[in-house]
Amino acid sequence: MKIFAFKNLAVSVALACSVCTAAAQELKTEVFDFLNLDYPGLEKVKELHSQGKDADAASALLEYYRARKNVKAPEINVDKITISKDEQKWADEALEHTFFSHKGYQPSFNYGQDIDWQYWPVKDNELRWQLHRHKWFTPMGKAYRLSGDEKYAKEWVFQYMDWIKKNPLLKIDKKEYELVNDGKLKGDYENMRFAWRPLEVSNRLQDQTSQFVLFLPSPSFTPEFLTEFLLNYHKHALHIMANYSDQGNHLLFEAQRMLCAGSFFPEFKEAAEWRRSGIDILNREIGVQVYKDGGQFELDPHYHLAAINIFWKALELADMNGYKKEFPQSYIDTVESMIMFYMNISFPDYTNPCFSDAKLTSKKEMVKNYKRWLKTFPENEAIRYMATLGKEGKLPENLSIAFKESGFFVFRNSWGMDATQMVVKAGPKAFWHCQPDNGTFELWFNGKKLFADSGSYVYAGNGEVMEWRNWFRQTRVHNTLTLGGKDLETTDSKTLLWQPEGNVLMLVTENQSYKKLKHRRSVFFVDGKYFVIVDEAVGDAKGSVNLNYQMPRGKVNNSREDMTFVTAFEPGSNMKLQCFGPDGMTMKKEEGWLSTEYRKKQKRMNVSFNVKKETNDPVRYITVICPLKDSADAPKISAKFKSKKYDEKGLEVEVKVDGKKQVLKYGL
Repeated sequence: MKIFAFKNLAVSVALACSVCTAAAQELKTEVFDFLNLDYPGLEKVKELHSQGKDADAASALLEYYRARKNVKAPEINVDKITISKDEQKWADEALEHTFFSHKGYQPSFNYGQDIDWQYWPVKDNELRWQLHRHKWFTPMGKAYRLSGDEKYAKEWVFQYMDWIKKNPLLKIDKKEYELVNDGKLKGDYENMRFAWRPLEVSNRLQDQTSQFVLFLPSPSFTPEFLTEFLLNYHKHALHIMANYSDQGNHLLFEAQRMLCAGSFFPEFKEAAEWRRSGIDILNREIGVQVYKDGGQFELDPHYHLAAINIFWKALELADMNGYKKEFPQSYIDTVESMIMFYMNISFPDYTNPCFSDAKLTSKKEMVKNYKRWLKTFPENEAIRYMATLGKEGKLPENLSIAFKESGFFVFRNSWGMDATQMVVKAGPKAFWHCQPDNGTFELWFNGKKLFADSGSYVYAGNGEVMEWRNWFRQTRVHNTLTLGGKDLETTDSKTLLWQPEGNVLMLVTENQSYKKLKHRRSVFFVDGKYFVIVDEAVGDAKGSVNLNYQMPRGKVNNSREDMTFVTAFEPGSNMKLQCFGPDGMTMKKEEGWLSTEYRKKQKRMNVSFNVKKETNDPVRYITVICPLKDSADAPKISAKFKSKKYDEKGLEVEVKVDGKKQVLKYGL
């Protein structure tokens, strides 16, 4: 096996400290009070403990765990351990106390020879929260197993014990804990906000099962350390049981990981209760957090994917350990509907729209997901198709599809890379990760996104962090309509019409965006080739009405005279956008941003078409978007309303593209 040499003196010192720490560990005899010593296999442990030979009992307990075969951990397979270059880097850097905490903060920060678990180099809450998830621990375990080098195990034991010592769980009631969040309590109390937030605790509950398996054979994993580990793990589980989050994806993560804790350590007296708690919450919340159409109630594709995997992992773990029957068929069916929802709103390259706080998921990762899901749903031919890159199975029968409860609508003329596809988001009021973006859309054409949503950059932190958080959440940096550039006051769109058949596909949604201004958006997909978007701002509100579009990155030619934008990309995927509005409409270009990864952003152009609303008359726009392979082929476009008056019950517009007239209309 390959043995890694020390990189520098700091590593040597750290390892020396780890040896001292391991030697100084105490046997935590109270752990035997938390174990069911009548559990099969613990007979010897029980006998030694009853004789007062707790040191021997701890050794017997360690022997039991090293020989245990009846519990399966889905997160790790010791017979098929692999480590990526990044994971090896994180493991090696961790020897020097340079910890990989967050992908958005690279290179990683060093936390000192005497580890400072409260070090906060950038006042982004995520950086400090995720430090306490110990993402480098599992890579250290992989490096240990593959290299056989004890330095990884020694250092892991040292860091594990150091974390326990420096991050105490203090007794504090919920009212006082809220003061911690307000910054009125400092030191260890303030640190609890980060080290003991239930989401991070649950993250450790899950990941420490893998670390337990990986490091268990190590000489550094002593009987004394085992008692420390089990006591700490037990404390984590009790903390979750008493402090579940109120709702949302955090609650799902915590419940799924309590199921993990109860399944992986059935020797604890409360294991069945932990397992039951997680299952009960998941069975309840799948009906609360998932609409009947399969959409998750945060209306964020990234967190929708996370929710799928939470519900699915629980099924997998339960199936591996004999508890699958505790999930009803309706639960299993809902997970499948969530997968089909995600498949339908995704683009041909397997990536998701970046609505709300969503991040961009890679094709490689999604193929892995579909392969995992296929194990549970082997009869689903669409999942099989996606898992095998089209070599097996078959695509869904539909092209365009509506998820009306969630407010996601998909127009497409093909499932292939050459497809024209638009995904519109116009749904109900949602939860924290949802942004005020009703009516926004993303457009794909022939292998490329042409109108990517802005995404999100950061979540929460100090003033500078929140400034960027708030910038990306603004309604005006989405592809929708605003009043005076202000965020929507209401986000609760209603679907008035969905017509997915024929030569002209239609969607009509409506949102009371502001107290005195209603936004009706009508989208027409004509002949599977181009889109016509009609926006009508109706109400007594006065001020500037803004129709906002986020342009594709790259060179985009534009003309204020005829309100056009034409991309100047290489042939393959281009577009022409032309907006028709009332007399006096102006166009404004501003610097914009696109962020599909945490703390990574790219410049682009934001455009708004602006009309000064001085009367109670509606403001109405027609936008024509023509996807083009070559910008040299950009067509001549004209468009007009057939009636000068707004009609609550319908609409009729005339559009010409290269002289070919198309009358688009509907009646409600």
